[in-house]
Amino acid sequence: MGKLVQQFMKFGVVGIIAFAIDYGLMVLLTEAFGINYLISATVSFIVSVVFNYLASMRYVFTHKEGLSRRREFVIFVVLSTVGLGLNDALMWLGTSLLGISYLIVKIGATAIVMVYNFVTRKIFLDGDTGAVLE
Repeated sequence: MGKLVQQFMKFGVVGIIAFAIDYGLMVLLTEAFGINYLISATVSFIVSVVFNYLASMRYVFTHKEGLSRRREFVIFVVLSTVGLGLNDALMWLGTSLLGISYLIVKIGATAIVMVYNFVTRKIFLDGDTGAVLE
């Protein structure tokens, strides 16, 4: 269990940095360039996914034996695309439907997508499956 907690903490550090990239870029694109919040949220999410892949697969998860880096990246992108859909749905729901500021909704959406990301990446990409069983 301790190993899983340590891994989740590393995931959290990578996630905080990815969130700063995601949130900062979203605000910059929306406020400075007048881009629609949903487009800004999508672009910033994609940029943060690239960072997240590089950092997560280097510092958080162990490479799964028999899985090529290309396939690993494809799986990461597919999982992230589902996360993007969840992110955008929550952004739309909170902002357009409920009238909450996109700045606040983004924080909640990020927390929900973070849990989804950790669980799915742990299941599909992590070569150290023993951490789940400890």
